[in-house]
Amino acid sequence: MSKKTDNQTLPEDKLYPLGHTDDVEYSFTAEKGLTEGLVRKISSLKNEPEWMLEIRLKAYKKYLEMKMPTWGGDLSPIDFDDIRYYIKPKNQEAKTWADVPEAIKNTFEKIGVPEAERELLAGVKSQYDSEVVYGSLKKALSEKGVIFLSMDEGLREYPEIVKEHFGKVIPMGDNKLAALNTAVWSGGSFVYVPKNVDVGLPLQAYFRINTERAGQFERTLIIAEEGSKMHYIEGCSAPSFSSASLHAAVVEIYVKKNAKVQYSTVQNWFKNVYNLVTKRARVMENAEMRWVDGNLGSHLTMKYPSCILAGRKAHGEVLSIAWAGEGQHQDTGAKMIHLAPETTSQIISKSISKNGGRATYRGMVHMVPGAWGARSKVVCDALILDEKSRSDTYPVNKIQENDVVLEHEATVSRIGEEQLLYLMSRGIGAEEASTMIVNGFMEPVVKEIPLEYAVEMNRLVGLEMEGSVG
Repeated sequence: MSKKTDNQTLPEDKLYPLGHTDDVEYSFTAEKGLTEGLVRKISSLKNEPEWMLEIRLKAYKKYLEMKMPTWGGDLSPIDFDDIRYYIKPKNQEAKTWADVPEAIKNTFEKIGVPEAERELLAGVKSQYDSEVVYGSLKKALSEKGVIFLSMDEGLREYPEIVKEHFGKVIPMGDNKLAALNTAVWSGGSFVYVPKNVDVGLPLQAYFRINTERAGQFERTLIIAEEGSKMHYIEGCSAPSFSSASLHAAVVEIYVKKNAKVQYSTVQNWFKNVYNLVTKRARVMENAEMRWVDGNLGSHLTMKYPSCILAGRKAHGEVLSIAWAGEGQHQDTGAKMIHLAPETTSQIISKSISKNGGRATYRGMVHMVPGAWGARSKVVCDALILDEKSRSDTYPVNKIQENDVVLEHEATVSRIGEEQLLYLMSRGIGAEEASTMIVNGFMEPVVKEIPLEYAVEMNRLVGLEMEGSVG
């Protein structure tokens, strides 16, 4: 398959470099559709404790009772009866790169996981369809007591920690997709950082959907104890199947007193994927939580990283970029819930829409009674690159305390002719000049992403500006 652009014809792998499909053996492939029997089967295959099965079954019933959200993007094309909810690759999780099956290894080599692990990262978890297939952790960190496992391993090896924290920040009844994830979750990461430990180098997870009409429902639980510090990065991709795939993840984070956590996402799902994710952190006294979010792929993304600022002087940030190209709707934003005095938050949202794409900012700042001295700043900037594209902003501010400060500003702009003429007068072509302006627009967020990811994001934006990606 190829796609015709204004000046060239490009093969599918140039449109979307991660769009290949891998020939992988699976030990279990669920029938399409979701039943109580499948929920029980997933739990049985994983040898889970009875209490986790009970949680899954309660969540399944909750999922059946709840309605799909109607306030965001259009979810009506999703056929939930045409999805496989659990697909297990044949091999168990490998601890060394040499043990990873060749077909899966080739995929991860293409996106640089082994090189990144050797040179840059403290640990790597790679999830293929429903299961984590490769995991490692630098010895020095494990000696400090840092735990970085798949969520399934975490449940087996540290059941009491999981039981104490699972579903407490994001309860199963939070929304229909969270209930679905709680019922059928598989894979994801379990991270525990002991008191006063600085992890230093980032921990990375990579998630890939390889199967047509498949769902991926990873569950991530991060616990940063008092005074600890860590950075977690996730990346995502999927092949270029014509039928839609569903990614409905849940991420729960506990940031204890004086701890600092950054969670960075660079997602470039193929444009057939519905990316519906619930992410939330509970932030305690004098602790800091930062979400850095880059969204370039998917047909529809609905994702609003949130902070519950539960301790005095807790701080939360969301820095996000959303790129909406042809056939894409990026419905993204953030939520900041100020529960304690002198809490602070900042939301910086940058969106770009091109070729008829739609970018939506949807956010909320809530300051409850007693959250005196709270401060929040929200900045929403949208760049629209043509007449066919669209940008919307839906802010919600709930202020129930007098002694607080909330700033909100929003701008919508186009690339100005004066900017282009200035750059072109310096010998820069029109297309390159436009790309430079877009990269400058994104710079406040991109600079907060680790260098190797920032370079990749700028490269992908350059391809989008050329009309060379999907």
